[in-house]
Amino acid sequence: MPLRLIVPNMVTLLALCSGLTAVRMAFEGRWEFAVFAVLLAAVLDGIDGRVARLMKGTSKFGAELDSLADFVNFGVVPALMLYLWILKDAGSLGWITALIFAICAALRLARFNVALDDPDKPAWASRFFTGVPAPAGAITVLLPIYLEFLGLFPHWFADSAFVAAYTIGIAFLLISRLPTFSGKTLGTRVRRDYVLPLFVFAVLVVALTASYPFRMLSAISVLYLLAIPFSWRAHRKLVLADADLALDDDGDECDTDLDGIGDRDKDHGG
Repeated sequence: MPLRLIVPNMVTLLALCSGLTAVRMAFEGRWEFAVFAVLLAAVLDGIDGRVARLMKGTSKFGAELDSLADFVNFGVVPALMLYLWILKDAGSLGWITALIFAICAALRLARFNVALDDPDKPAWASRFFTGVPAPAGAITVLLPIYLEFLGLFPHWFADSAFVAAYTIGIAFLLISRLPTFSGKTLGTRVRRDYVLPLFVFAVLVVALTASYPFRMLSAISVLYLLAIPFSWRAHRKLVLADADLALDDDGDECDTDLDGIGDRDKDHGG
C-alpha cells in the first residue's frame, strides 16, 4: 500500500487517540488536559483531509475512518466530559442529555456523508455546512467548562439543569438545517499582498491560544454562535439569487417559445 494512503489515516488515528485520552483525563479530574486533548483532536481532524488531498491519498476507507473518529471525538467524548463534570448531578436528566448530544452528533455525521453524493448542489454550496459541524459543536458545548476555569462561571449557570439545557440546544444545532460557514474555501488562494499579514495573524492566534487558552476558546465559541445568523443571511442571499436566475431563464424560454409560435402562425397565414 502506498505511503500516501497510510499517512492521512495515521493522522486520523492520532486524532482518535487524543479524543479517547480526553475521556481518561476527565475520569481523573484533569480537566485542563481533557479540554486540550479535544482541541488537539479538532486540529488533527482539520488536517487529515487536507493531508489526504495534498498527497493524493484520499480513499473510501479513510473517509469511513474519519467519520467514525469524528463521532467518538466530537460526539461521545464531549458528552462524557460534561456528564462527569456536572451533568451527573442531574441524575437521569444528565445522562439523557449526554445521550441526546452523542446521538445528534451521529445523525449529523450520517447526514453529512449522504449529502456528499448529492449531484444537484450548486457550486457555492461548499461554502456552507448544513447545521453546526461536529468539531464546532464539541468546542462550543464545552463553553461552561471554559468559563469555570476563568472564574466567570455565573451562579445561575452553575446549575446542572441549565447546563443540560445548553447542551441540548447545541445538540439540536448539530441536526438543524441552519447553514453555517464551512471555511473549506479559505486558504485555497491568497492574494500576494495578504500573505505576510496572514502569517502574522496566524502566529498571533496560536500565541494567544497557547497563552490564554480558555479565554480564546470562550471567545471563539461565543463568536461562532453569534456568526450563525450572518451565515444564514449570506446563504439566503445566494438561494434567492439562484431563484431569480432560474425565473429569468424560464422567462427567456417562454419568450422564445412565443416567438416560435408567432412565426408558425405567420407561415400558416401565408
